[in-house]
Amino acid sequence: MPDPMTVASGISAAGALLSAWQLRRRALRAEAEIELLHAELAAERHAASHDPLTGLPNRRAFFRLAATLLTDAAGKPLVAIVLDLDDFKQVNDRYGHAAGDQVLVSVAQRLAAFAGDNLVARLGGDEFAGLLVSPTVDRRWIEHATRRLCEALAAPIPLGARSVRVTASVGLAPVHGPTQLTDALCRADAAMYQAKTVGAARAARQLVGEC
Repeated sequence: MPDPMTVASGISAAGALLSAWQLRRRALRAEAEIELLHAELAAERHAASHDPLTGLPNRRAFFRLAATLLTDAAGKPLVAIVLDLDDFKQVNDRYGHAAGDQVLVSVAQRLAAFAGDNLVARLGGDEFAGLLVSPTVDRRWIEHATRRLCEALAAPIPLGARSVRVTASVGLAPVHGPTQLTDALCRADAAMYQAKTVGAARAARQLVGEC
């Protein structure tokens, strides 16, 4: 006949193991719930600061991140970029809004590739912006960078069985100090609209057969 003390000890040990196992399960479940909450919070923060279509930072995040970059630039030359697409409404009207969305995604990808590790954002609609650390901010470099970016954006964009070409008006302007971002963006915006005006005039001359 088993010793009652031995039986009691065995039952007690089994109970302790069961309690420990249950506690471990509760701890793992709690850890999983905490990780899920952290992931959901991170997703919400990302959604609040990023454009849902292109994945780029949105307008609010652009100015917040740019302020940090300007503070940490340590005297490095910085250039602000502003661009928007020319006659983008025609893409939506002719090919549909899904095609227009794909064009915006492609433009965002090309702008990000041009900028590398630098900050780029979608400000809204077909308007984008960026802040680049540049080797210099002289006129020649800005003109060269503007031309390269325009060429990259003008390459054909595949849309299923077809492809489309869109052009962008681009403006670049140097940022002269950590508090001068708004001024630089205004000057870049003015340069962009000047480019748009010149492009529209050129297209009109071509339309009537002028050279």
